[in-house]
Amino acid sequence: MGFSDYTLPEGTHTIVLGVGDVNGFMRGKRIPATQWERTCNDGNAIIAALFAMDMTSDVWDTPYCSFDNGYVDMHMFPSHVPVASPWEEGVAICMARAEGLDHKPVPIDPRNALVAQVERAAKMGYEVQVGTELEFYLLDPETGKPTFSGNQVYGINRMAEMEHVLGPIREHLNALGIPIEQSNPEYAAGQVEVNIRYGEALKAADRVVLFRAMVKELALKHGYLATFMAKPYIDQSGSGFHTHYSLWRDGKNQFATNKTINKTGLAFLAGLQTRMAEMSLVTSMTPNAYRRRQPYTFCPMNASWGYDNRTVGLRVIDGSDTAVRIEKRDASADCNPYYLLACEIAAGLDGIEAGLKPGPHIEGNAYEDSDDEPLPLSLDEAVRRAKQSQFMQDVVGKDRLAVIVKQAEREIEFVNKQVTQVETDRYLHNF
Repeated sequence: MGFSDYTLPEGTHTIVLGVGDVNGFMRGKRIPATQWERTCNDGNAIIAALFAMDMTSDVWDTPYCSFDNGYVDMHMFPSHVPVASPWEEGVAICMARAEGLDHKPVPIDPRNALVAQVERAAKMGYEVQVGTELEFYLLDPETGKPTFSGNQVYGINRMAEMEHVLGPIREHLNALGIPIEQSNPEYAAGQVEVNIRYGEALKAADRVVLFRAMVKELALKHGYLATFMAKPYIDQSGSGFHTHYSLWRDGKNQFATNKTINKTGLAFLAGLQTRMAEMSLVTSMTPNAYRRRQPYTFCPMNASWGYDNRTVGLRVIDGSDTAVRIEKRDASADCNPYYLLACEIAAGLDGIEAGLKPGPHIEGNAYEDSDDEPLPLSLDEAVRRAKQSQFMQDVVGKDRLAVIVKQAEREIEFVNKQVTQVETDRYLHNF
């Protein structure tokens, strides 16, 4: 595809073009409209190390990007028609795909891990549909604290209080092609949940990357810091990233028979259940994310499943045949959507291919009543599991897995080298 396939909205003078980095957050460039034809035909050069760059923009040597090879470039190409920004006149926004200078896929590009699983599903005759729910906090940019007080989850009055910022977020993101179904105050002061309607898996992951970038931008325009940090406050609710799965063929949901989950859906669920603990590195990528995993927090602690049960890791939702789906509830809001969806889809497809059946479902409290495999409670454990996992190496890819393992090990070392304020408060004067 070339320039004629990516026509700019009338009046565009600047295009925001970006890709999801190693953590699935958007990085890229602003490109004058005068350079758009060249960008579409030849690509826009950018350092490939952004696929091996941590959340602070620090880099380290990898086999693909290093001081030995001069930290090579790659090229960004548009992956869809640019869409006019509703809040910045003359600016259009576009997600990109990456190519190496050899016109081949970039070996450490997270998106390609998901591409492979989408293609695998297609060969099996399935289109993977994924809905996403993300939680985040709206905070004072100076203090890093909520400007709202009290837990008013689903509160109508709190919704009205927040509408000056959430209203534009819903409206503008819909205009960008991200179909927002709803928003609501979540389980802590300043915490919000926004639901994105289900869509094809690769598009769903791209939307999450764009969603997080644009939420942060729009929040700032309204005087807030939006953070997708997994656990900003130890005594308040953490922020999760729930995924809702169904497989479709010829316009029909293959998980549904007579308005309930069928054998195919349960096999997919069994695959997820089998790999849930093993894939923890991609569901929670920082030490902080594991602070979410506490009993009675609506964050699952094990690979349990149940029907419409919010204490389990895998929640089956029955209803109309178009609505039957599996919700996976353990991921943190700051994780990479490409790696997350790739591993979850791969596990589910494995379950279908092997004809797996899940263990007994939980009808009560999964925090107390489940004998299912516990999920890792630290990043150290998740890294250990990932290093030993042939599944992770096959799905994420050897080079990409090496990058996220190294990032995790760096984060573990950084956090472990700190003396925290809690330690100082407890020990300085008492010993």
